[in-house]
Amino acid sequence: PCREIEGVVDVRTLGAIGVIELAAMRDIAWLKQRFIEQGVWLRPFGDIIYTTPPLTITEAELTRITDAMVATTREWAAR
Repeated sequence: PCREIEGVVDVRTLGAIGVIELAAMRDIAWLKQRFIEQGVWLRPFGDIIYTTPPLTITEAELTRITDAMVATTREWAAR
């Protein structure tokens, strides 16, 4: 769903690593805060939002992380 969001350049995965690449990073502090408010710890880096979950992650935990990535990216694009 993120590929359709304005400002998203690419979405990719490699193994368990998930990346949303943005055209231009802005509001990094806002992004970090929104992730924390959703109960996930993600750190935007450069122009990417990424996750590297442990191999022991449950499906529910992974869903929580990916849902937060999608929702926050949508909010970010609308700002």
